[in-house]
Amino acid sequence: MTQKLVYVLNGPNLNRLGRREPEIYGTQTLDDIGAMLAERGQALGMAITMHQSNHEGALVDWLHEAQDAGAHAVLLNAGAYTHTSVALLDAIRAISVPVIEVHLSNPHTREAFRHTSWVGMAAKGTIAGFGAHGYLLALEAAAQF
Repeated sequence: MTQKLVYVLNGPNLNRLGRREPEIYGTQTLDDIGAMLAERGQALGMAITMHQSNHEGALVDWLHEAQDAGAHAVLLNAGAYTHTSVALLDAIRAISVPVIEVHLSNPHTREAFRHTSWVGMAAKGTIAGFGAHGYLLALEAAAQF
């Protein structure tokens, strides 16, 4: 059985998870989340490729790479770029790989500027507000298509 490739892309400041505002983002690190995804992915027959960058262009490049690599899905936590990046919106629309938007917190319970998601305008779906568990929920959803 061939494993399905899933890209997990993380935007700005997510490299600070576990130390950055734990009351909002939790205490798990991005490495913790990666380990959880790898374990669950293995059980689902999915291979995880995980990246993080504080630079918008790197996220765009990885979205393109996911398409070129034949990825089954992309889980994208674009961080603050969610609310500002037309470039990510266009990149998602430029590929045929389904993208699931992931947020640790629920943007709709936070500042008004976080209520608009450019990423969400092109994503297949959004999972928000469940902390690190949201990544696992997104992976489970990706396994269904």
